[in-house]
Amino acid sequence: MNHPAMSIRIQAACSEVIWAARLNLIWLVFTLAGGVILGLGPATVAAYTLARRHARNETFHAWKEFWTVYRREFVRASLLVLPAVLVAIVLVGNYLYFSALGPGMGALRIASFVALIVLAGVGAYVGPLYAHYDLPLRAYWPKAAQLALLRPASSVILLLALSAIAYATSALPILAPLISFGAWIYLNTWLCQRFFQENEAHLLSKGNS
Repeated sequence: MNHPAMSIRIQAACSEVIWAARLNLIWLVFTLAGGVILGLGPATVAAYTLARRHARNETFHAWKEFWTVYRREFVRASLLVLPAVLVAIVLVGNYLYFSALGPGMGALRIASFVALIVLAGVGAYVGPLYAHYDLPLRAYWPKAAQLALLRPASSVILLLALSAIAYATSALPILAPLISFGAWIYLNTWLCQRFFQENEAHLLSKGNS
């Protein structure tokens, strides 16, 4: 067994966990600074932007760069994120309401749950897309929906990752203020970067064939 190599891997893993926790803290601070509603969009976009830069092994001052992106993207990020949050709240409310009404509302309850899963599957691409591609604001959600449909295996992986983090957080709620949001943004970005690279390589190979 190569102990030095194992030690390096453990140190690298610990470093990534610390980074996710740090990202979680910054995201929470800036979300709360905007009164949650106004802070959620720009904080989320800033977190994805920094997560992408971290995945590309760039060096930067996290708090300073987060504030720069937060301020610059304040309006656009809110327009990108808040409508989806509103839809998610409505769907969760419908699911809970129909569940409370009993078995007679099973079809509507299932429909609300399926719609919530679809929203989560499409939404899992939006943050990484925004950080990676320069598109018109109205194009991000349709592009995310296209990717979710054309790459079902990737979409399933993203949903499984989201479910795992959500389950761990529900079992240990203390994880939410410590690492959950940062861990999801970090993992979501890391996975999507690879999906985007594969997709770009595929499109390039088709263009050259």
